[in-house]
Amino acid sequence: MNSETDTAARAAWVQADAELAAKGRSFHWARHLLGETHAARATRLYGFCRYLDDLADEAASTQSARENLAAASRAIVSGQSTDPVLSDGLRLMAECQIAPSIVQELIQGLVSDLDPVRIPDEAALLRYAYRVAGTVGVMMCGVLDVHRPEAYSHAIDLGIAMQLTNICRDISEDAALGRRYLPASMIGEVDPEKLVLPAEGFHLALSDCVTSLLDKADRYYASGEAGLSYLPFRARCGILVAARVYREIGCKLRARGCNFWLARMMVSDREKAVLTAQALLIAPARKSFWQPPNTHDASLHLALRGLPCIQANPC
Repeated sequence: MNSETDTAARAAWVQADAELAAKGRSFHWARHLLGETHAARATRLYGFCRYLDDLADEAASTQSARENLAAASRAIVSGQSTDPVLSDGLRLMAECQIAPSIVQELIQGLVSDLDPVRIPDEAALLRYAYRVAGTVGVMMCGVLDVHRPEAYSHAIDLGIAMQLTNICRDISEDAALGRRYLPASMIGEVDPEKLVLPAEGFHLALSDCVTSLLDKADRYYASGEAGLSYLPFRARCGILVAARVYREIGCKLRARGCNFWLARMMVSDREKAVLTAQALLIAPARKSFWQPPNTHDASLHLALRGLPCIQANPC
């Protein structure tokens, strides 16, 4: 890189690091376990994805959000942009061999949030989770210098698991924005406003739904962890810790009876330290931490057929 490009990349990293510390505390914690190069790339990836998200969430109107994301999509296709954050994202894509198609899927997921969100069934929920989080798992593979297609399946699963956890934690907050990610097939065609502070008679049905989604998330977490052996050792440790810390949000939600409306679940720094120690002491004793799995559970991707990096589909 020339000095001007290097300066722009440094500025993008500084901005991304600040956002990661403020908005991605679980990943900021786990990032310290990565090597210097991978940690820097992971931070830039977070900044890139967060910027795309903010193009939608911080726009003055829905129309301007659509225009912003459409412009970003064109930049991804062309490989050129005058926007400093997008430019750094494009450099990162080239450096890490991240396919434009996978970023396009992320953008498609963000665009879908601009419409009234009323998820009809679990298949639609999984496809949404793939787009906004499973794709990031694939991008992280590139960031960590892993380009084996079989690794992508497990990276997608870990992203989906984290997104399901995120959805269960943020039901009230999302509902206040007019978004209902809980599938109608599980709770009925409920208007989002009824999820902000649900009526007492609705509590049991909602708790059962959240429990079911957290059970599903656990299946995806298990598959995600099964693929950690594809990663370099330090990255393996870092991603394991990030997964355990994020999964703890769901564990704490379960312990409270899945009553998401009472308070937003958080994992304290002390709890993160305990989870980190447990993960790094116990996981390396398992054979799966060192050897890739023989197969991937194809049933986890039945709802994702036709999407990039799923089964025989190229990224």
